[in-house]
Amino acid sequence: MSITSVAVVVGNPKPGSRTLASATHLARELTGAEPDLVLDLATVGAGLLDPRDAAVGELVSQVAAADLVVVACPTYKATYTGLLKLFLDRFAPAHGTGLSGIAVPLMLGAAPDHALAPELTLRPVLTEIGAVVPVRGLYVLDAAHDDPASYADWLASARPVVSALLAARTGVPA
Repeated sequence: MSITSVAVVVGNPKPGSRTLASATHLARELTGAEPDLVLDLATVGAGLLDPRDAAVGELVSQVAAADLVVVACPTYKATYTGLLKLFLDRFAPAHGTGLSGIAVPLMLGAAPDHALAPELTLRPVLTEIGAVVPVRGLYVLDAAHDDPASYADWLASARPVVSALLAARTGVPA
């Protein structure tokens, strides 16, 4: 029986953002524990631009091996940020560096106009790089990012699915 590993990846260009707070909250709510890795890409620096950067390569390996990855980003021009794209471009399933676990897309935005962004932009890339994305992506309004009600309905439907898949993957009962 293995222990579930949980990673949070945040593609907000502002360090310590509301997106980071939302993503870590979601990871805790899905698993009942703190995430093992919280990666605030805004703090990584220029290594994201160098495909040979060893530190970024290690972060890619850690995220790739996680059982559950919450991938979060603010909505920029109806899609995810270039910062997140730089990181996700490091994953190549054909070369053994794809995501191997369950991914949950989370996006924040200023208005409900882009509520489909997690499904239309983030889910496909997560699937392409190897993740299993078993539940619909979550869109949270920036202004309500710290309101538990913003997550409640989504968690009610998603938590049982994610828990069951994690239990099947790791052997740890849900």
